[in-house]
Parts: sequence; C-alpha cells; structure tokens
Amino acid sequence: MLKPLLFVSAVVVFGITASSAIAPRPQDAAQAPAAKKDAGKAGDKAQARAKEIYAVDCAICHGENGNGKTDLAKDMGLTLSDFTDAKTFAAKSDQDLFKLIRDGKDKMPAEGIGRAKDDELKNLVIYLRSLSKQTADDAAKPSN
Repeated sequence: MLKPLLFVSAVVVFGITASSAIAPRPQDAAQAPAAKKDAGKAGDKAQARAKEIYAVDCAICHGENGNGKTDLAKDMGLTLSDFTDAKTFAAKSDQDLFKLIRDGKDKMPAEGIGRAKDDELKNLVIYLRSLSKQTADDAAKPSN
C-alpha cells in the first residue's frame, strides 16, 4: 500500500517541477518583445550614425547615393567603385571593407579611430552594402 502512494507522490512532484520549468514566467514573456524593440531602436540609431558618417566622410568622393560619379572624383582623376551595383562588394568580406575604410587606400584617407569607433565602422559597412539594395528596391518600384 505504501509503495503505490510513494510512486503517485513522486509522479505528481515530478510533473509539477517539469511544468514550472517549461512555462515562461510572465515577467520574462513581457520583457522579450521590449528587448526586441530596444534592439531595433539601437540598430536604427547605429544605421543613422553610419549614414551620417558616410555623408560627412565618404559622400564627397563616392557620391550621396554611392555611385562614385562626383565632380571631385573626376577632378582628381579617380574612377571609384559604384556602391549601387551589388557586384561591387560581392567578392569582398565585411572584414575586407572594414580594413579598407580603417586603413585607407591610395588617395582615400583612413577613417581613424578618433573619427569613428570600430562598431561605427561595422555599421558603415552594413550601410554601404545597403546602397545597392536601395537601388534595386527603387528599380523594382512601379513608376506612376
């Protein structure tokens, strides 16, 4: 008689323990969407900062839209990559682009650590890659 009672008690205790471990606590469930929302805001701010860095430090030569066709580039005799063409970055890793921006190349000045932090440059790389996507999206829109 005692053995079945102990067995049933053990099953009940095990069942309660297992169900409480699986079910999310109400406070965790409420925090999850808020955390995603905050991460989205942080990402938006980071991309806004990357766009700002591009406008101040890159657009003068590479163009506001990234096509590389500016008067300054022409006057300096430069043929710059067209960032609006997805093929431009196809063979380059994010690390390659980061290093190129950080160190500079030929007539392109380096983006020193004093001007942009590493995280800002990583977001700048994301922004640069987005320029070709924006152009593709614009081309796909029906004209009215």
